[in-house]
Amino acid sequence: MAKYIREILQLLDDYYGAEYRCYLSHENAWQLLTATILSAQCTDDRVNQVTKELFKKYDTLEKLAAADISELEQDIFSTGFYRNKAKNILASTNMLLEKFEGEVPRTMEELTSLPGVGRKTANVIRGNIYGEPSIVVDTHVKRISKKLGFTDQEDPEKIEFELMKVLPKDHWISYNTQIIAHGRTICTARKPKCGECFLAGYCREGRKVTGRKDDM
Repeated sequence: MAKYIREILQLLDDYYGAEYRCYLSHENAWQLLTATILSAQCTDDRVNQVTKELFKKYDTLEKLAAADISELEQDIFSTGFYRNKAKNILASTNMLLEKFEGEVPRTMEELTSLPGVGRKTANVIRGNIYGEPSIVVDTHVKRISKKLGFTDQEDPEKIEFELMKVLPKDHWISYNTQIIAHGRTICTARKPKCGECFLAGYCREGRKVTGRKDDM
């Protein structure tokens, strides 16, 4: 299993590079926190379109925390679930000011104490802002990790802990962005390009299509 994983990670490094990349546009921690809350059930491209104007309008944490909720709902309407997202953004930004002196905390416990922040959002902050090794289980990471045989779980938190066991810690962050890129370009959910995939021999579905098999 260890050799199998090393081979997969090397192929990912070779194809996508090992540098970490965040797909949500931001200039600081509170902007990334806001963008990640908005990204629930929404594409990063759409979020980036919305936050481009949002962060011009509310260019400080204090301004965002003081926003009128009805106006904020309209500002973020196109991201979906806008009422709940607006409520969580206002509650979390106010909590940052009142409890954390305007700073986004770095520990899992403190981050998940913020309204609207679960482990996925917390790990985005920990990895991007603080460089803490973390695994973000989004739809691509969940789907492709299962195909590669890294997990059979459905619950994102259980998948996160299983991946933490099988993946070397120095690859946790890069694995996130590599798999997200792979899921968007090659191993797409609706029509995976198995014939073009360099991981086909390691994938449960890819083996069926290509006939190639790389043992664990």
